[in-house]
Amino acid sequence: MKTADKIALKQWDKLKESIYKDTTIDESLSPAEIEKMRIDLEKDPIRWIKYLFPTYAKAEFAPFQIKAIKRIINNPEWFEVLSWSRELAKSTIVMFCVFYLVLVKGKRNVILAAATQKAAARLLAPYMINFESNRRLIQLYGEQASYGEWAELEFKTKGGVTFLGIGAGDAPRGARNEAIRPDILLLDDFDTDEDCRNPDVLDKKWDWWMKALYPTRSTSEPTTIIFCGNIIAEDCCIKRAGDYADHWDIVNIRDENGVSTWKKNTEEMIDRVLSLISTKAAQGEYFNNPVSEGRIFTETKLGRIPKLSRFPFLVIYADPTQSEAKGTAKNKKGSLKAVWLCGKIERTLYVIKGFLGKMTTEEFVTHFFTLWQYAKEHGCPNVYAVQENNSLQDPFFQQVFRPAVAKMSRKTGIALSVTPDEKKKTDKAVRIEANLEPLNREGFLVFNEAEKDDPNMKLLREEFLFFDMALNFHADGADCIEGANRYIDDKISELQPMVCTSRSTISKRNRHRQ
Repeated sequence: MKTADKIALKQWDKLKESIYKDTTIDESLSPAEIEKMRIDLEKDPIRWIKYLFPTYAKAEFAPFQIKAIKRIINNPEWFEVLSWSRELAKSTIVMFCVFYLVLVKGKRNVILAAATQKAAARLLAPYMINFESNRRLIQLYGEQASYGEWAELEFKTKGGVTFLGIGAGDAPRGARNEAIRPDILLLDDFDTDEDCRNPDVLDKKWDWWMKALYPTRSTSEPTTIIFCGNIIAEDCCIKRAGDYADHWDIVNIRDENGVSTWKKNTEEMIDRVLSLISTKAAQGEYFNNPVSEGRIFTETKLGRIPKLSRFPFLVIYADPTQSEAKGTAKNKKGSLKAVWLCGKIERTLYVIKGFLGKMTTEEFVTHFFTLWQYAKEHGCPNVYAVQENNSLQDPFFQQVFRPAVAKMSRKTGIALSVTPDEKKKTDKAVRIEANLEPLNREGFLVFNEAEKDDPNMKLLREEFLFFDMALNFHADGADCIEGANRYIDDKISELQPMVCTSRSTISKRNRHRQ
């Protein structure tokens, strides 16, 4: 036996032992008492799951998990796509549902398809182990392991339920359980990064599902179809399946308010995990948001900031996040508050220092004063403080923000006045591309190299690198910089008004004009 096989067998035995130990039973129960307990448990699927699978169901279910369980088990003919982040237990929840469907609802023929046969075998393993070692399952439903028909990719329980694991592209035709066609089609771990990078391979894989695997179902009997997987690319099988599904459930590791969607995953641990991977990886694996770098802003320029005394003035510009746009990425992806100190010398816009992220009103207001003091301490006597303020933002500005600024002014002794920027703005993505991309391309958008390791500056530069016209990644910081740039240009125009000269005066100055 190979070393890898020995390790796999050891892990298998360890998991079997764990399940056996966790599923303690009352051996004194009579057959009638066992039957009564079974009937009682089956009335409440969540309680049934918690009792039968304590090894897996240790944490309390999140509301979205409970809803998914009920959708899947209560609809005999159903197509569900689960695009849940890593660590939200989508494969485990589906396993619970499949066990309920075959043990309680009478489904008889399960096909599990994955990217490879090896992946399919790995995903089928928990089913086999529980049929073999789960004492509670065995007590309620009898011995299930049928050792004459018991292999890692194909097995049949004593109750007559067949399980078949296949890899993408395998031949599933004729996958019958006697006269019963497949009535559960489960696709998990089906997309791969490599396949999604090749449109031809992706099309071939999807055609296999549509033309080979899906038609194995009966046209006269209800079938449960479940796709499990994250949205790992702009075009992938999960996205295509979502277009056909009765329900496509997309749940990220955090919700739109930046809060963990499942209490099992603490904010501290999420922060820890995300801090050790790239933003691109985190967006794909934990936020169902595949992003590509360098589509519009191919790079961002780091550079030294001139002495602040050289700037005619600086601007602290802030975006409090509320938007008038409907159906935009801001609403779908969540919003970040942004406060940035910027200045301009000739054509070059310098992004000096700032803050970007989720923040309370108190933190938001404090950042104005922090940046104002920074500018003053570094020699700039003229600092404008400006906040974007459209019709949706105005109630916040008048009722919350202004009193908070006044309170902070009294506390610090700094008489800071923030001007509302009420200028009507065009489409967010168009503004950012039209006004900042040319500056960046020509090297006239410079980010402070002294702040390159600051988390706020890192996130801001990532926003530019991941920016696209569809706003697949939040762009509140980039939007703030665009607002600062426009405000600076407008202010320079006010301070240096264009001089209009009459035609007669020009004629007098130029002897060649008549």
